[in-house]
Amino acid sequence: MTLTPFVPPQSIVRRIWGHSDTILFVFAGASAEFALNKAVDWLYFTGKLPGDPLGRLFSTVLYARRIVFAEKEAAHNTIDQITHIHRAVEKSRGDVIPDWAYRDVLYMLIHYSIAAFEVLHRRLKDEEKDDVYDVFYRMGQRMQLKQLPATYREWLIDRDRHMEADLVHSPLTDDLFKQYRKHLGGFRYRLLLEVQKTVVPDKVRRQLHFNKPGWIFGLLGIYKFLRAIGLGWFAKSLLLPKEYKRQVRELDNR
Repeated sequence: MTLTPFVPPQSIVRRIWGHSDTILFVFAGASAEFALNKAVDWLYFTGKLPGDPLGRLFSTVLYARRIVFAEKEAAHNTIDQITHIHRAVEKSRGDVIPDWAYRDVLYMLIHYSIAAFEVLHRRLKDEEKDDVYDVFYRMGQRMQLKQLPATYREWLIDRDRHMEADLVHSPLTDDLFKQYRKHLGGFRYRLLLEVQKTVVPDKVRRQLHFNKPGWIFGLLGIYKFLRAIGLGWFAKSLLLPKEYKRQVRELDNR
């Protein structure tokens, strides 16, 4: 029996989510925007986000990656598992996670998939952006999310609308960034901020009081050269916390 993959082998999404450097940039951007989202208190409710912000956000991208490289039925099972986990949290709190919050997370994965690849590799063609959107649109459909735009171009408008309505700089924003610094240390924290500046939208940049990225582009130039001569992992390993090196290495899907 031939198994149907959730994401076709030729899809740009497999290339985006098949390399640890791109996924790390997705992770960095999402960690910035997560901190501004009005629904971030849901992640504080479980205690997992402030207690282990890197692990919690890392698990989010790992779930997405499992879906991207799975066959259709297995991908659906993973998506259903995500839905079940959130329903359990809702039951524990006695409230319902708003539908817009689910869409916000899905929208982050779309935006940062595109932004990360473009910073690290090249500009995506319009049809490739449509491809990215289609994959996550189908993911959202499986989660039974409402009011998802039908096309990438319609999503661009809704993405702006969501950021305008759902992002706010709150005390939880500041606390979460303090946790990032605590778990990363000074140098890696500064590196995280610089990476975030390369991929976040202007709305996020303004709310976090980010200036334009600077020295990170010089560092990226060095990294791209090292990657081209086969030393990309060596460069990454120097910058990663020890406890995450093995997990990041496993993200490279050759």
